[in-house]
Amino acid sequence: MMKCLLVLPLVFALAASAAAQLPPDWNPTAAGDEVLSRLIRVTAPHVKGAHDAEFVCVGDRAYIVEHDNDVKPGHSAGAAQYCVLSIVNLGTLEVEQVVPLAKSEQAFENATLPVGACFVPRILQLDDARLRCYFTSEDGARREAQMWYRDFDVTSRTFEPGIHKARLKTSAGVFDMQPQPFHADAVAHGFTKPAQRFGLYIFDSFKQFDGRRYVALNNFPGKQNALALVHDDGATFEIVGHYNEPAAQKLSESAVNRLPDGTWLAICRNDGGNYHFTTSRDGRTWSVGKEMPFVPNGTNSKPTFDRFGGVYYLGWQENASLGGGRRSVFNLDVSRDGQTWERKYRFESPDSFQYPTFHEHDGVIWLSVTQGHLGSTDRIMFGHLERIRQDDPR
Repeated sequence: MMKCLLVLPLVFALAASAAAQLPPDWNPTAAGDEVLSRLIRVTAPHVKGAHDAEFVCVGDRAYIVEHDNDVKPGHSAGAAQYCVLSIVNLGTLEVEQVVPLAKSEQAFENATLPVGACFVPRILQLDDARLRCYFTSEDGARREAQMWYRDFDVTSRTFEPGIHKARLKTSAGVFDMQPQPFHADAVAHGFTKPAQRFGLYIFDSFKQFDGRRYVALNNFPGKQNALALVHDDGATFEIVGHYNEPAAQKLSESAVNRLPDGTWLAICRNDGGNYHFTTSRDGRTWSVGKEMPFVPNGTNSKPTFDRFGGVYYLGWQENASLGGGRRSVFNLDVSRDGQTWERKYRFESPDSFQYPTFHEHDGVIWLSVTQGHLGSTDRIMFGHLERIRQDDPR
């Protein structure tokens, strides 16, 4: 069983009594296999490539957004990439409906999208009846990308006819949510990597702290990361602080949470090697990222960092291959204090296990995950991880 100390600046010393304390005979691989055995395919049968799903649960339904293409496995099909919302019955685990969200050159009531991929969708529950679905319209370096949103009515199961531009608030003002103002604000705070015209995404899951909603932003080709406050309008994202150091690394695609003492902690994908961790007292000024011993052999893929029932769940892709596939091992570690970690799940699959998302609903943790042959990405799977109690990490 893995137990390691978190030694980042500003983080309290080890409190062993706060560990999750799984049973001594706990088998994380067997636990992962059990979860894998009960996942269902969400992606429509005709889809060739699918990736990077997010979801919310409302009542007895899950609403899952993903980007698909009908051309080839993976997620590099350019303008053939489109976004959909799937509705899954949580009782029967059946896909009831797949609703188109956005595609290249689609004409809406108030705007027509330009040529380009509709990419990296995200979803937020606004109230009992409305879900807000975000997506990026981008065409590589050929034009400036734009983050859009569109609202979905859960009663009628229909999207509103129009789309709207998300906004980005920086130290210089409020702008359309595009890569250039995001980059300019980072430069004003010491960032030195070049600007990109695409790649700005809402990356981590939306999370609430002290009654306010936050999310991590990312520019993947620009290797740029920031914590953002989501305004009550659900349309404006205000930059709180950037975390991009050390500049020599290629950090992106982070997951963020807060430790029991209020310290912010982010885990960042690193396309130059292993995951890096950074901390902040106020969300504005962040420490230089470091590798940590409890993630000894990570690879370049999306991490997760959630808290359910008083227990932190840290997910990361291991640099291991099964049957020649990429991203075939994903670890999910748990901790009571964010310092002492134990391996609860080890997901092993030659069909990969990558870009998962976890959410709790009515005492059950649900997950979506991307899978595909030998590490390609051709389907989104969905199911339940476990039932939780507030006083029991198991």
